[in-house]
Amino acid sequence: MQNQSIKHWSEDDRPREKLLLKGSDALSNAELLAILINNGTRNKSAVDLAKELMSLVNNDLQRLGQLSVKEIVKLKVKGLGEAKAIAIKAALEIGIRRGAVENRKEIIKNSKDIANYFKEQLQYKNHEVFIAAFLNQANKILHTEVLSEGGITGTVVDSRILLKKALEYNAVNIILCHNHPSGNLKPSQADKHLTVKIKDAAKLLDIVVTDHIIVSSEGYFSFADEGLI
Repeated sequence: MQNQSIKHWSEDDRPREKLLLKGSDALSNAELLAILINNGTRNKSAVDLAKELMSLVNNDLQRLGQLSVKEIVKLKVKGLGEAKAIAIKAALEIGIRRGAVENRKEIIKNSKDIANYFKEQLQYKNHEVFIAAFLNQANKILHTEVLSEGGITGTVVDSRILLKKALEYNAVNIILCHNHPSGNLKPSQADKHLTVKIKDAAKLLDIVVTDHIIVSSEGYFSFADEGLI
């Protein structure tokens, strides 16, 4: 492409060239999405489509990250079909996984270490997910596993399956975690009851439940930090 000012480039190409010239930090969320969308329609550029999509989620990337491919398509942005929705969802998922890797600590020293890791994975979920981290005596993570996925307001966890997994990985300590899609971090009575139930069952096998973390887009809540475990 000849060296010319951005205003002379086609509108669909401008975000790409802007990224090359100034770096990704210089682009707005809509411009970054426009690169994924790739091209617009006869009447609207890719940037226009991206702006329309962002307006439908109140310019909230958190909300966009919670949508499935089908839900993005159902927003009925003309020119944004399934293929482009898949590209957007894939890019957002890469971002989530990158964040999870960056926040993973092999040795857990405090609630923040594990909460940040789980938060990256769960904050975009629009239903409850229950995960357990299995650790050795030195609090090194041996394995993490999703044990249950439920509805918007709750999930069910089989303590027998959880403890079977703990024995399988020779875990000495367990950290429980689930998300609250509503954003509210306050533990419910069901959360408290489940924690006690799993803690008492694990104790019989000389396994310690060291914490139960609740995460959401608002942050995290630690049972251990609050003296509830």
